[in-house]
Amino acid sequence: MSKFDEIRPFYDHEVNDALQSIARHPMMKVLMQFTFPDSEENFWLGQFKNIHSISDFQHQFISQTIRQILKQSSEGLTTSGFEKLDKNTAYLFISNHRDIVLDTSLLNLVLLDKGLIMTSSAIGDNLVQKTFLHILAKLNRNFLVQRGLSIREQLSSSKIMSEYIHDLLQKENRSVWIAQREGRTKDGNDATQQGVLKMLAMASNTEPLTDFFKSLKIVPLSISYEYDPTDALKMPQVLAKSKNEIYIKDENEDFKTMLSGVLGQKKRIHLHAGEVLETEFDEIASTTENKNKQLQAIAKIIDDSILENYKLWPTKYIAFDLLNNSDQYADHYTEDEKQLFERRLEMRIDSSDPVLKNNFLSMYANPVINKNG
Repeated sequence: MSKFDEIRPFYDHEVNDALQSIARHPMMKVLMQFTFPDSEENFWLGQFKNIHSISDFQHQFISQTIRQILKQSSEGLTTSGFEKLDKNTAYLFISNHRDIVLDTSLLNLVLLDKGLIMTSSAIGDNLVQKTFLHILAKLNRNFLVQRGLSIREQLSSSKIMSEYIHDLLQKENRSVWIAQREGRTKDGNDATQQGVLKMLAMASNTEPLTDFFKSLKIVPLSISYEYDPTDALKMPQVLAKSKNEIYIKDENEDFKTMLSGVLGQKKRIHLHAGEVLETEFDEIASTTENKNKQLQAIAKIIDDSILENYKLWPTKYIAFDLLNNSDQYADHYTEDEKQLFERRLEMRIDSSDPVLKNNFLSMYANPVINKNG
């Protein structure tokens, strides 16, 4: 028994049995029919017998699923910055978070295609309550972030997760992906939560904080979707927050959001890998010895990189101009693009509700405000 057993993905020797346990599940059939539309069930059931590692499963199946998602519901994926990364080095990717499934899946497709080390990725255990999703997540090298714990349990769970992430990076030479915050950004404001950094720092023991963070080889990752396929689904939560109300999710809301994110139209997508954070930590160490201030400074560096390298699509500029009744950014989009966005707005929400419309537009416009000031 390992102290990581409750959160870790499958070991390779466990993969085949786990895969066979869900091979004939109706949801696996749907997933494989989507991935291989021209193949019969016997094709993938036969192939499953030869899968004996997470790498096998990702290379032969999941990567094909993600390619199919891009083909069916996007106008392509572009990247920048990855050419600066070393093929034999494990990195800690910390990214803005827009989509439950795709953020990490797209990153791993890029890493696979560029011959870089793929990630083990954090996922909230609340998102994989169904047995099928739980097994699928562990087959895809996800580790579980335990939610809904008491404060004491949360402290213990965070320590274990911190040590696990540190082990992956330092002992297994495995890259890791985590979001900069708990849960997806609903309002378009990307900001690193200090709680995430405090969790990472739990494994530092007596090592100076800045030296520890430097050893993690952090790569800030900027993920930008031209259209957010879950934009309308995010509105009830955004509205509740604006009214200082407590938002309670529907029972199947997370699953519905996952499906919408995967199948909904995204148009163009861009991923940018920022510079590996190194010398920045020396500057922080020389400026202050206060750990809280050091964590604040680290969060700011990550935020600055994510924002600076965030791709502003025409939809973001259109939303800004509609929100402000201006043509300040009119040279960043065409009239056709504007009409298309306005049509989407009408279809997705009740645009006669001024508060709803304002929140919807703000979600798209906030990256422009945050990046350009």
